[in-house]
Amino acid sequence: MKFAVALASLLIVCTEAFAPAFRPTARHVALKGISEDLDLPCVEECGMDKYPNMPESVHAGVVTGQAMLDLLEHAKQNGYAIPAVNCVSSSGINACLEAARKNDAPIIVQFSSGGSQFYGGKGLDNTDYRTAIAGAVSGAFHVRTMAEQYGVPVILHTDHCAKKLLPWIDGLLAASERYYEDHGEPLFSSHMIDLSEEPLEENLAICEDYLARFSKIGMLLEMELGITGGEEDGVDNTDVNQEDLYSTPEEIWETYERLMKVSPMFTVAAAFGNVHGVYSPGNVKLEPEILSRAQAYISDKLGDKAPEDKKPVSFVFHGGSGSDVDDIQRSIGYGVIKMNIDTDTQWSYWEGIKDFEKKYHGYLQTQIGNPEGDDKPNKKYYDPRECMRAAEVQTVSRLEQSFADLKCQNILGLGEMEEASNVLGPRRGGLPV
Repeated sequence: MKFAVALASLLIVCTEAFAPAFRPTARHVALKGISEDLDLPCVEECGMDKYPNMPESVHAGVVTGQAMLDLLEHAKQNGYAIPAVNCVSSSGINACLEAARKNDAPIIVQFSSGGSQFYGGKGLDNTDYRTAIAGAVSGAFHVRTMAEQYGVPVILHTDHCAKKLLPWIDGLLAASERYYEDHGEPLFSSHMIDLSEEPLEENLAICEDYLARFSKIGMLLEMELGITGGEEDGVDNTDVNQEDLYSTPEEIWETYERLMKVSPMFTVAAAFGNVHGVYSPGNVKLEPEILSRAQAYISDKLGDKAPEDKKPVSFVFHGGSGSDVDDIQRSIGYGVIKMNIDTDTQWSYWEGIKDFEKKYHGYLQTQIGNPEGDDKPNKKYYDPRECMRAAEVQTVSRLEQSFADLKCQNILGLGEMEEASNVLGPRRGGLPV
């Protein structure tokens, strides 16, 4: 059987797959999860029809279409934001899923173009971004398979895509359209298109075109206004003009007005002083009130059509690593429903490896010979699973802080995660971590 495709699912989706447009106002019924599609074990949280505290459409695994919109609206209405973590490996993805389950919460797993290329393999030629496309697709299938097993809802996203990287998104969009034909939903939940360095008119025109194509298959667009400072994934904005770090209510309104004419399936990464990376206190001046002023301005423009909460825009917080908790939580009150995390989890992953090496240094210098004896083998210690698991444990711990900062804990109603069973410890031939 072709991977992730079953004849039964194809028959079920045939009428939906070729519908002229996705209609987010009616519940889009996700078909079979990958666990059912491949006859994988799916018990406990994985097999739940719905969560105790969530809208009925939100389910374990990757959420798209209406289920994704319901999840994001639930975040806005209940005053929390969902952490969006950049991943470059299956190990990093697993740490995110474990952290989400331990915090009883949804999560966003996202890939950058560089992270996607790394996932595909740095030894593979990336002409026309083919390795980045294949790497992101490979990562997407890993997320889809394991998110159901961890029993948490996941938004599967890609991060910054500048104009020169649009062929990468084109390849992923084509993959989602093909996946939609067989499964009734896209492979990815959403993509970010970052044209903040282009003129506003060009930014909006291109985003309108992509949003029209995205929305037909139930996929969301994240777009950026203004520039996020600092450096990330090879993009260096450390020397940009300071005024470019702050969006205006007028340009946020123009964005909202134009994109709403296409589809409501979009979020806005507006700039309010955000900077990628971690800097000394006082070097980054965030102004979350920019978001509040924009919400009020747009609500006034909408008049009677403004939502009851007067927060028509769903905002995204970029450059979240190292930000003051007060700034983070004020921004949530102004309509932020997603915050990106990369620098802090890069450090936590490395810190886990660093601390593991320090703890077991004497066991990691040779294959044979350690503090217990010159003839003692060290295989259990230099097994790569060892340091990688230490990195995962440290990352899960760091993400707990992020979930707390974002008020994104005890959201699903699942309770505490049970300890894993059938996991060998060192005394039974397992690994030290």
